[in-house]
Amino acid sequence: MKNPKGQVCTLGVDLSKTSFQLHGVDSHRQTVIRKKLSRSKLLPCIANLLPCVIGIEACGGAHYWCRQF
Repeated sequence: MKNPKGQVCTLGVDLSKTSFQLHGVDSHRQTVIRKKLSRSKLLPCIANLLPCVIGIEACGGAHYWCRQF
């Protein structure tokens, strides 16, 4: 099943201690999300997305966030 235009199909997450950068693209590789979020707003934002591929940098905190997502 193809994702409609404008729906996130791939999301990149840049982790840090206090804020997180999100960059999401649709199936046409057009940017649909570019946000900077605080720690408390990250999970609610991810929970409101339809299922998609999430790419996270390899670091110690990535395992924690993968379990949360």
